[in-house]
Amino acid sequence: MEVKRSDLAGGSLQISTDVIAKIAKLAALEQEGIAQVSCGGDAVKGALAKVSIQKPVEVEMKEDVAQITVHIVVKYGYKVPVVCEAIQKNVKSAVQSMTGITVSKVNMVVEGVQLDTQKQKAE
Repeated sequence: MEVKRSDLAGGSLQISTDVIAKIAKLAALEQEGIAQVSCGGDAVKGALAKVSIQKPVEVEMKEDVAQITVHIVVKYGYKVPVVCEAIQKNVKSAVQSMTGITVSKVNMVVEGVQLDTQKQKAE
C-alpha cells in the first residue's frame, strides 16, 4: 500500500507503508532498553524459517492517518512501560517529521525480554 499526496508543486509523492515501517523500526531501535524489533523468538524463527511470519512493524492507513504496531524485545532490567512510552513518542515524532503523515497511534507488543550477554561476559 502507498500513501499518495498530490498537493506538491512539482508533481505528486507516493510513500510506501514499507518505508513508514522502516522509519518506525529505526526510531524504535534508537531507544535505550530495546534489544530488538522482532516478532517471535529465535526458536520460532528457526522452526518456521520457510514460513512467512508476521512483520515486526505493521502500518495501517486509514484516510491518510497511520496506526503503527511495533513488536519488540526489551533488555532485561529496563522498565517495560517506560521503554514502550519512549518508543511510542520517538516513532510518532520520526514518522510525522520525515513523511508529513499523521500518526494516530503507536501500539506496542512486547514479545520478550533479553538478557544482556555482553554484560554477563564482563563479570
